[in-house]
Amino acid sequence: MAQQRKKNFGRFLVVALAAGLFVSVAPAQTWPDFKRPAPTAADWAALAKLPDFTGVWEEPLGSANLVVSAAEAKRGHAKTTAGSKFPATSVQPSMPLTPAWAAKVKYLEAHAAKDNAQANCVPYGMPTIMTMPYPYEFLLTPGQVTILGEEERMVRHIYTDGRPLPKDPDPTFWGTSVGHWDGKTLVVESVGFSPQTMMVSTPPVTGSDVVAVPHSNEMKIVERFRLLDPNTMQIETTIIDPVALTGPYTTTRILKRHANWTLDEYICQQNNRNFVSGSGEAGVNLTPPAPPVAGGSHDR
Repeated sequence: MAQQRKKNFGRFLVVALAAGLFVSVAPAQTWPDFKRPAPTAADWAALAKLPDFTGVWEEPLGSANLVVSAAEAKRGHAKTTAGSKFPATSVQPSMPLTPAWAAKVKYLEAHAAKDNAQANCVPYGMPTIMTMPYPYEFLLTPGQVTILGEEERMVRHIYTDGRPLPKDPDPTFWGTSVGHWDGKTLVVESVGFSPQTMMVSTPPVTGSDVVAVPHSNEMKIVERFRLLDPNTMQIETTIIDPVALTGPYTTTRILKRHANWTLDEYICQQNNRNFVSGSGEAGVNLTPPAPPVAGGSHDR
C-alpha cells in the first residue's frame, strides 16, 4: 500500500508540475483594479442609441486596393455617401520609418527567408488582419464590441466598459483593445502585439520590395470606426510606434454592409493550397480543387 501511495504521489507530482508549467506560459490578461459591472436592462436599452454596426461587412466590390490614404478617403466621401462604390485607387501613403528602422527593414529584405509565416498557417495578426479581403461581423453588447473576422477565425474583443489599457499586456496576435464612443464614432486603442505580427504585410515603402515591416514592442494602434451612411463604414487606422516610425502612419478603409450574409467557416489547413518547396520557398497551387462529391463534405 505504501508503495502504491508513492506511485500515485509521483503521478500527481508530474501532473501538477505539467499543469504549473502550462499555467505559467499561458497568456492571460487581467485588470486587477477594475471590476466589470453586470449589465442592466438600461445598458441593453442604451445599445439602441448607438450607431448600428451590427451585421457582416466587406470591402466594396471593384475596389483596386483595400487600404487607402486618409486624403483619398476624404476625396471619395461624397461619392460614397451618395451610394456609389468607393473609387478604385492605388494611392497609399509611404511609411515614415526612422533611419534605424529603415536600415533594419533593408537588412531583413536582403536576408528574408523564402518561407513565410502565413504559408504555415500562422495568423497575420493586427493590424494586417483588418485589411483582409474577407468579411467581418460586428456584435454590440453592453460594455463590449466584438469583431469576428472570417479569415483565420479572428475574434477581437473591444472593451467599452471604462477599463483602462493594461500597463503590461501579454503579447498576442490581436493585441488588447479598449474603446469608447466619441459621439457616433467608436475610438479603439490597442496594445500588446506578438513580435510575429507586422505593421503591414505589403507596405508602401518607397524603393523597397520587402513583404513585411516589423514593429517594436512600443507599437500602439488607434482605430476610428464610423458610418458614412447606413450601409457604409469607414475605418481610420493610425499606427504609432516611436521606435520604428518618425510619426503616426494613418490609412483608411471602407466597408459595405451585406444584410443577408453570414460568415463562412475558415480553417487554414482545410483545402490549403499553400506549400513550401524543398528549398524552403513558399508558393501556392493554383490548380482549382476538384468539385465536391454529391452528398459528401464541402471544403472551402
